[in-house]
Amino acid sequence: MPFDQEYMKEKLKHIGAELKGHAPFTIFGAVVGLVFMLIFRNIASEKASAMFEIFHPAHVLLSAMVTASMFELHRKVNRFLLVLVVGVVGSIGIASLSDSVIPYIGETLLGLDVPTHADIHQDTEQDDEAIADEHNQTDASGGSQHRIHLGFIEDWQTVYLAAIIGVIIAYFLPRTKFPHAGHVLLSTWASSAHILMNMNSEMTASVVTGIFVILFMAVWLPCCISDIVFPLLFVKSDIELVSVCECSEHKHHSHPHEHEHSDDCKHDQNDTGQS
Repeated sequence: MPFDQEYMKEKLKHIGAELKGHAPFTIFGAVVGLVFMLIFRNIASEKASAMFEIFHPAHVLLSAMVTASMFELHRKVNRFLLVLVVGVVGSIGIASLSDSVIPYIGETLLGLDVPTHADIHQDTEQDDEAIADEHNQTDASGGSQHRIHLGFIEDWQTVYLAAIIGVIIAYFLPRTKFPHAGHVLLSTWASSAHILMNMNSEMTASVVTGIFVILFMAVWLPCCISDIVFPLLFVKSDIELVSVCECSEHKHHSHPHEHEHSDDCKHDQNDTGQS
């Protein structure tokens, strides 16, 4: 039976190796996200929202390329509709979790959307009427309202088109090297833009630490699930854990993995020929 204990054990071992291998690169992505936020920390909410509307669809496109490529390379399927469904559902669903849901939860838990008393009343000599007018204007503009930006609902035409284009590219040219590296960075920037869109707190050391954790979790779990776990749930775990591999089937990864070896790999061919 395909879902026996040994089968699941090998699949979990494969997925675990992938997640472990991607953690260091994700740390780098989170650091890049922090630098991005420090540069644009004073940006207006509307401009941060505009950046999100650029980075998020771009993230979806590259995520669809990687998800569809992983699925096609491992399963070796030639059915476009099946690749399309896996690529679109995996990329849009997981990108929304990465760019919107996890940052929104992190913003709420850290209280990043709550302005400090000094931010609200910078001029201590303001009278009550002036302060009330300021609050009313802020509420009317919606600038301080903490909200979640879901691209597949608010900008669905662009997001779905990006996912479909990504799947089409992957179907004819399945590669994971550049798309994976690129989409991790785009995901970091999209998550950072979402936080900036709702952020009213100062960038203190504790806030920076909290944002780093948010960015790491927002990128590592969803992106690895989209690129690796989601497509590999549908295919046989064809990789054996060895130290070195030049298998053409796995050389397209963005960085080497200890497990890059399959039955089709010529890893031991030289040793066999010499014996």
